[in-house]
Amino acid sequence: MLTVLLLIIYFAFISLGLPDSLLGSAWPSMYQEMGVPISYAGIVSMITAGGTILSSLFSDKLIRKFGTGLITSISVLMTAGALVGFSFSNEFYLLCLFAIPLGLGAGSVDAALNNYVALHYKAKHMSWLHCFWGVGAMTGPIIMSRYLERGYFFQSGYRAVAIIQFILVAILFISLPLWKKGSRLNSVEAENIEGIEKVIPEHKVISKKDLLGLPGAKQVLIAFFCYCSIEATTGLWGSSYAVMTHGIQADTAARWASLFFFGITFGRFLSGFVTLKLNNRQMVRLGEVFITVGIILIMLPAGQVTSLLGFILTGVGCAPIYPSLLHETPENFGAEYSQSIMGVQMACAYVGSTFIPPIFGAVASKLGYSIMPYFTGFLLILMFVMTEMLNKRVDAKKNMK
Repeated sequence: MLTVLLLIIYFAFISLGLPDSLLGSAWPSMYQEMGVPISYAGIVSMITAGGTILSSLFSDKLIRKFGTGLITSISVLMTAGALVGFSFSNEFYLLCLFAIPLGLGAGSVDAALNNYVALHYKAKHMSWLHCFWGVGAMTGPIIMSRYLERGYFFQSGYRAVAIIQFILVAILFISLPLWKKGSRLNSVEAENIEGIEKVIPEHKVISKKDLLGLPGAKQVLIAFFCYCSIEATTGLWGSSYAVMTHGIQADTAARWASLFFFGITFGRFLSGFVTLKLNNRQMVRLGEVFITVGIILIMLPAGQVTSLLGFILTGVGCAPIYPSLLHETPENFGAEYSQSIMGVQMACAYVGSTFIPPIFGAVASKLGYSIMPYFTGFLLILMFVMTEMLNKRVDAKKNMK
């Protein structure tokens, strides 16, 4: 039965990625239809991100009270309802209104599923789950483009994705007994089930102040902030860097950016197999090495092919870091505190991906887009220092016991 639950979680991660890329793919037609400036996409994105950060911070209390299965079901229901709202929106203020439940639902389900998988399943599943998120993120624009190409308005694309979300909601509510069964497993039962890593213990109540006092907590939060800043900055501004620095055509540059995301998705698929040989710490270090090589290739004045290879390698390097850090959470801070720290980790990740790309854009408009590899390189060095400090503090804590 828990194999069935794992399949449901895989499908949930695909569904989680579907809405994330819809706004960007639909906006070129949306802003013209609504008669607003093209820059207003940032407003909708910021409102969504604000809701995501807020729900991530409070997700531990909700999950502790209602359980992972119910919170996941309700959260996906909220995102499905928000997408329905988008599908009937013909005024900009309605987009802003429905962006609120879209963000609130996304933050809770992300924190809930990541912690559940970190506690119950092996590292390979965490990598593959985030690979499936990439599948969803790539599928969303495909669905939207099919409707737009056939002459439909953007609302039809949102409606199609909303239907997929409601199908998942029905599956999640039907599967609620499976979530409860998974949480009640004892150690002997868990060892006899393929793929199960640990049994979830009782969550302990801890304040945000005490949480930040856990050994390594501040370091891991900065590491998550840095990682998502690197990923989001490269994904958003990679095309502009290629145009401004290498003088290539905009359509070619757009393909460069897509190859960066392909590197992440394919890299996470491969990471699931590599985790059978390497532990989470080694996976993070391996990813950092690949990103380092990628950034060096991007900044070298050795031609377009070298720079393109750098974008792909940067994506491949990004692939194992996020899922490996997430899966290591119970090991670093104890299974009883994992849900609390997971929510804050997700919030810091969203802060990085939300605010750093526009900050870089403002800086690059003054200094030039050629600074991008130096900017991401600095974030990479900071992330490396933080992850190594995290490992030392966690090891010191374990040695004291």
